[in-house]
Amino acid sequence: MTGVTHWWRQRVTAAALIPLTSWLVASLVAIGAGGYEDFVAWLGSPLVPVLMILFLIALFLHMALGLQVVIEDYVHAVRVKLCAVLAVQFGCLALLVLGVVSVLRIVLRG
Repeated sequence: MTGVTHWWRQRVTAAALIPLTSWLVASLVAIGAGGYEDFVAWLGSPLVPVLMILFLIALFLHMALGLQVVIEDYVHAVRVKLCAVLAVQFGCLALLVLGVVSVLRIVLRG
């Protein structure tokens, strides 16, 4: 991936996170102090799982891109840099898969 592509992906994911984060915060505030049942009912509505999965994709992609830049800027040993970037990318992918599977399990159970 070129530097320009990396830069654009970071900006696009940041722009996507603005409305998605606003939606998530507003939704969670609207749920209030409701329990697990209220959360499952909210997550079970038709559009919510799609938006939640889009949020997770944008979040973990943005996080991986940002952490890669930090590692490339501040880690100077080539092997350590490569291992750190791979660990961040695999870690973000694992968290994304875990999040998406969790959303789908809740939706399909409810």
